[in-house]
Amino acid sequence: MPSKLINRTRLAGALALVLALPLAAQSPDEATTDEAAQTEEFEAADAAEPLEGEGAATEPGAGSPAADPATLDAEMMPRASRSLLLDVVATSAGYFTVGERGHVLVSDDGNDWRQAPVPTRSTLTTIASANGVLWAGGHDGVIVHSTDGGQTWTRRRVQTWTPDYADPLDGVPVMDILFTDGMNGYAVGAYAMMLVSTDGGVTWEPRQILDHDDAPAADEPAAAEGGDEWTFDAADLELEAEADPHFYAMGQAGDGTLVIVGERGTFLRSSDGGETWVRKRLPYEGSMFGVLSWDEGHLLAYGLRGNVLESRDMGNSWTAVETGITTSLMGGHALPGGGAILVGANGVVLQRPDGDSPFTETRYEMASGETPNLTGVMPAGDAGFIVVGDKGAGLFRPQ
Repeated sequence: MPSKLINRTRLAGALALVLALPLAAQSPDEATTDEAAQTEEFEAADAAEPLEGEGAATEPGAGSPAADPATLDAEMMPRASRSLLLDVVATSAGYFTVGERGHVLVSDDGNDWRQAPVPTRSTLTTIASANGVLWAGGHDGVIVHSTDGGQTWTRRRVQTWTPDYADPLDGVPVMDILFTDGMNGYAVGAYAMMLVSTDGGVTWEPRQILDHDDAPAADEPAAAEGGDEWTFDAADLELEAEADPHFYAMGQAGDGTLVIVGERGTFLRSSDGGETWVRKRLPYEGSMFGVLSWDEGHLLAYGLRGNVLESRDMGNSWTAVETGITTSLMGGHALPGGGAILVGANGVVLQRPDGDSPFTETRYEMASGETPNLTGVMPAGDAGFIVVGDKGAGLFRPQ
């Protein structure tokens, strides 16, 4: 990995498009009966010190709590709902959205938003929910979570960059969080970072899931179907492309299969709960910022320049989906029957009612006439869809 200065320069472009899907969102009636016991366990863990990763933020100097925004409480801002927001999720306690400066906002109807106190000022890129518990993650490796419906938040992980650069994960941002149930979760991020939690997000352990030794040589053909493939060749690496691509989004299919999409056509799949991963080559080798899933191996990946790829066999083969746009797609949500809604730059909204219908394009326009860059979308019942982006949160009502 290059120096951290190069890291931050290279990440600037990628993080301008920090994307997250509400992949772990659950409907209000999906909270299970073990939630009370789980909450007691979290409350007991609140007294544990130090927090995971806290050591990187408690050294004297630039990384100290007094100096680093990652360890400071978010400031309560009257116009936070109009600031940069990057993800949105629906829970039994309401709708939640996260964004810059550690902003976490909650709404009962998707129209009026109030800010929650959160123990970080780092930009939050993703939010997820399962069994009534909320997790959010973002820059500086921060992960915070709430067990009381978003009223109070605890910082569970932070790993800021320090001048001594002690750990390859220092300063690496979390891009997406997925919990498969109330206790087992994953966080993915830049430079192929994966973190795993088995205690509801109280502690997080890094997991290496890429093996660079078996990458094919530049003149070696791709592995046969079912074999181990990789996206990069020697020419890519000569252009200073990283061997560890950014992971932008993670999802879970109906049969429990886990999938990851990311930078430079990255696609990975696991059928054993994330213990082992198969690497596949996407037909488009640009970045994919999100992935949606349905039953029976149905996947949809979307990303740069309006590219959308669809698979009906859990990623063994892909078909390009016509979108009619060249602007990047940065958020999406799966609808019943293979339907989907995707959002992106310049207020673009793509919708289809089912998996056999084409996408139709509309635009989200604010009252001011602006068409913001959209990064997330969530159904809001009769109100339509909540959309979030660089101008805050709003409601989109299809015509």
